[in-house]
Amino acid sequence: MNIILASGSPRRRKLLTNAKLELNIMSVDIDETPDDNESPKEYIQRMIAAKADAAIVQLKTDYQNKVFESSQSATSVIILTADTIGVLPDGHTVLVKPADRAHAYHMWQQMSDSTHQVWTAVQATLVSFTDKGKELYDRSLKAVWQKQIIESTDVTFVPLTQDMMRDYWDSGEPTDKAGGYAIQGLAAAWVTRINGSYTNVVGLPLAQTLALIEEATKAYENNHKQI
Repeated sequence: MNIILASGSPRRRKLLTNAKLELNIMSVDIDETPDDNESPKEYIQRMIAAKADAAIVQLKTDYQNKVFESSQSATSVIILTADTIGVLPDGHTVLVKPADRAHAYHMWQQMSDSTHQVWTAVQATLVSFTDKGKELYDRSLKAVWQKQIIESTDVTFVPLTQDMMRDYWDSGEPTDKAGGYAIQGLAAAWVTRINGSYTNVVGLPLAQTLALIEEATKAYENNHKQI
């Protein structure tokens, strides 16, 4: 079964490859600006659905020959998309990737000496090819099954000083991380405790994602029997 991880995150890729999954990687580019009055749940659900839609379009055009170069007879593929955010205790303030130093400091000050949540939404989309000709480029694509999951983990920070925030920003680590920190990196020293999935804070709830892939695989088997 072909699996495409539609994410440029090296952390998500490492988690899945460590679980002995063979993946094809596809980076997709979408507008990640939150809509006005959009809840955190609505936001991440919209993000992973939009990423899946973009991946399907890209699969048909730029990537399909590369992805299936070793298996031109493939009839289906699982597309995995994910999005991770931090959420403050108010339940609606979203912590995303920092735009700059000032943005990072603002988020960290809100997380200092308190507990926030890290949410990751994951979507598995089973896409099947419909034959129109002998070549792959003559096939159309159809999403025949999809499911979303959301995992939440509580993370408690120590009180953060200006020196701690300055040194961490200068390390370069925060720039592409939701909430501006990496629990698996230097920011581990900021975390006093977590309640929930550790890998979720890294960027992908691994056990839950593997179960989702298993569901998608069973959906493929059931769909294949009906053909």
